[in-house]
Amino acid sequence: MAVAHKLKPKPRSRRKTFHATMLVTRAEQWWVEADSVEEAQALLASGEGNHSALGECVSVELEGMLDGTS
Repeated sequence: MAVAHKLKPKPRSRRKTFHATMLVTRAEQWWVEADSVEEAQALLASGEGNHSALGECVSVELEGMLDGTS
């Protein structure tokens, strides 16, 4: 004679939230008006110029994890 036993469901572990610092590199299109290539490069390097469009993400690197326990 076989006896049926009721199986108890396995308790689900509570998921945790983890935060991370990510370094994301993206190629963007910029333009600037200048009299020479050198002037244009200097202007762009100093943050001058006009932003044309967002580019695609070209690299993602995990920089660090925070788990909330420290």
